[in-house]
Order: sequence, then C-alpha cells, then structure tokens
Amino acid sequence: MRGLPLGAVVLAGLGLASVTQYESAKRKIDLVANDQAARGSTITLTGDELAAYAKGEIARSGEQGVREPQVKLGSGTATGTALIDFNKLMESNGRPPNWLLARLLDGEKPVAVTVRMESGNGLATVHVERVEVSGVALDGAALQFLIKQLFLPRYPDAKIGEPFELSHNMEEIRVQPANVLVKMAR
Repeated sequence: MRGLPLGAVVLAGLGLASVTQYESAKRKIDLVANDQAARGSTITLTGDELAAYAKGEIARSGEQGVREPQVKLGSGTATGTALIDFNKLMESNGRPPNWLLARLLDGEKPVAVTVRMESGNGLATVHVERVEVSGVALDGAALQFLIKQLFLPRYPDAKIGEPFELSHNMEEIRVQPANVLVKMAR
C-alpha cells in the first residue's frame, strides 16, 4: 500500500493548522467577550490567528460575498484583504443595489482596507487610512458611500475616526507587526 502524496499531507497539515489557529483565536476572543480574562493580563493574537478567525467566522455565519480574508499587521496598523462581491453583501443586508450600482459593482473584487488604531486608558480610535478596490484607492464621497452602504448597516454602533470606550474591561489594544495585544485593566 502506498502512502499519501506529500502534497496531500502538507495540505492536510495546513488545514489543521488553520483550524487550530481559529480555535486558539476564538478561545482568546471569547475569554475577553465573556469577561473571563484575568485583570491585568495581556491577551496576544497573532496575524495568522486573526486571519483564521475571520475565515472561520465567515464560514460559520454563512456570509455570502466575502472570500479569502487575510490580515497583515503593522506598527499601529492593520490591513485586511479579501475578495468581495459587493452586490451579494448588499443583498444579504436586505438592501439590493440599484441597477446602475449593481452593474458597477458586478462580480468579485479584491479589496484592501488599512486602518490605524490608537488606544489607551480604556478608549480606542480607529482611523481608516486607505481603501483599495481592484487596486484603485477610494477616498472622499466614494469611500463614504461604501462605509454608509456596506459597513454601517452591519455594524450600526461602529465609530470611525472618533474615540469609543473599550468594553469587557479592556484597557488598551496595541497593534504590532507580529501580533495584537489586548491589555486588560487591573
């Protein structure tokens, strides 16, 4: 009997690593969300864990219109990339796009969003630094339109460019090139 091809073994290992990273990230996020993180502790999430968590949550929710999410961390910044079908996203929000918009947004597009996060003393501010759709940078009215039509309907309480209070006893969220540190208040 012959063994499995090396490629199959490697792919199976990568799939298992992704599941393990998802479970690790979910456990850490649930610890904070359920107010079970120890006071004064620091929870560390790697970029790979965050990407696996995004993939897992999209799959779990049955979300239509988002594929292959990735996360790249920087010093105070995070860039998320994915393939997005804006029409499917808008339809899943119960707001199908009008005819013209449906034609403009037709099909899956590579999207990259870079945000900068400032945090401390139980507060955080998220600034959108750059949004690219199919390699074209969006700003001004086009960017505001996407935020209003796609982001805010899903996250109506989100604050962009203005401070908000961190919940669940979080003191600070620090984004670094290797990981995100969530510091709990004492």
